[in-house]
Formats: sequence, structure tokens, C-alpha cells
Amino acid sequence: MNTAWLPVKDGDHRAYAIYRRHYSATKNPNPKQRQFVGPGQHIVLLTLRCDALFVWRKFIDHSGQEGVNCAVFRNEGRQLSSDLILDAEQWAAARWPAQRLYTYVNANAVSSPNPGYCFKMAGWTRCGTTKAGLIILAKPARGRIPTAP
Repeated sequence: MNTAWLPVKDGDHRAYAIYRRHYSATKNPNPKQRQFVGPGQHIVLLTLRCDALFVWRKFIDHSGQEGVNCAVFRNEGRQLSSDLILDAEQWAAARWPAQRLYTYVNANAVSSPNPGYCFKMAGWTRCGTTKAGLIILAKPARGRIPTAP
């Protein structure tokens, strides 16, 4: 797989440092545990330059969404975020073939006038909003006809 990403363990200090700067990070000033992904199956990806983080999670999502969740994506480097997303999709497809991909975007926590723009540029579409007001973006599994979430 030709990719910008390397898999690392949950709790990797470089990945954890980037995670702490993500808007969804728990802001405990003195964390005792460096693991941040949560329960379920997961893939933690870090770029070679350690300037971007992507986390895929497969778990029981109580919001009703099904598939593989992008739990964290943060790009602090110069690579186009949409290119990084497309590369990360290869990892999810290899581990969980024929699965829908989805993520949540908090429009109030990002500075973009078009929240989720980088995902949209990677072919993701808006498919709803959670009860808490998060935007749901999704991409159907390759080779499958999209179904309603």
C-alpha cells in the first residue's frame, strides 16, 4: 500500500501530542493515561513527518450510525487534507472491506466557513446532523450502492 501513513499504537506519544491539539480532545491537564481512541477495533495512523493524525474506529455507535468512524483527523502539515483522507481510506478498506465510512464535524469548533470541506473534497457527502448538532459526513463503501444511514 503506497501511503502517507504509518500505523502506530494507541498511546504513541507523537500521535497523542497531535490528538491533544484536536478540538475533540479531552483537555485533562494531567492525564495519567495516554491512550485516546476508546473501545472497539481501531487503526491509529501518523504521517512519516509526524504532522498529521488519523484514527479509524469500528464500534457500536449509539447515535445509530453504522460503518467505520473517522474518530480523529488533524493535519498540521503541508499535504492537502483531502489527499491524506483518501490515503487513510485505503487502510480502512483493507481492514474492514465493504464498510461505509463516516465522521462527525463540530461546525462551532472549526474556523472554516465550510465545515468538513476537506472530507467533501475527498468525495464525502453530508448525510445529516446529530441531536447534538454535529454534521455527519459519510462515504459509501467502494463497490456498493449507498444506503440511508
